Amino acid sequence: MLRSLALVSALDAAGVDHVVVGGVAVVLHGHVRTTVDLDIALELSSDNLRAALSVLQAAGLHPRLPVPAEQFADPEIRRAWVEERNLVAFTLVDPADALVEVDLLATTPVPFAELSAGAVTVDLGDGTRVRVASIDHLIEMKKHSGRPQDHADIDALTAIRTGGGHGAGA
Repeated sequence: MLRSLALVSALDAAGVDHVVVGGVAVVLHGHVRTTVDLDIALELSSDNLRAALSVLQAAGLHPRLPVPAEQFADPEIRRAWVEERNLVAFTLVDPADALVEVDLLATTPVPFAELSAGAVTVDLGDGTRVRVASIDHLIEMKKHSGRPQDHADIDALTAIRTGGGHGAGA
C-alpha cells in the first residue's frame, strides 16, 4: 500500500483532481483488510485525465488493455468503452511489480463533484495527506458493486460511522 500512497502523493503534486475510493479508502477510514488495487475517482476533463495518466506512466505504469493510455482521456472513446464494452475502470499496472494496480474509474454511481465535496482528508502522520471519499459515499458506491467484499466493507464502514469501529470520520 505504500507504493499506492506514493502514487496518490504524485497525483497531488501534479494538481490532479481526484479522490481515493475502494478498498484503500476503506482501510484509510480505519477498517483492517487487504487490497491489491488503488481505485481513484477523477474529475473527467481531458486535461485532468491527461495529467493523471502522465503521472502514472512516469511511475512506470502501463494500461492493462492493449491501447494507448491517452485514449482514456478522450471523452468520445471513453464514452464508447463505457456504453459498448461496459468499462467501469481503466486499469494501469506495473509490469515490474504485480502488486501495483491502479483503477481509474470511468464512471461512478456518485457524481465526482459530490465525491470531491464530501471527501475527507486523512493525515497519515508522515506529512502525507490523502483525499478519501466519505464513508457515506463509499457505502453508496459499494451498494452498486454488490460483490461479497463490498458487503463486508459496507458492514465495516457502517460500524465505523456509528462509532462501533475506528475511523477517520465520515
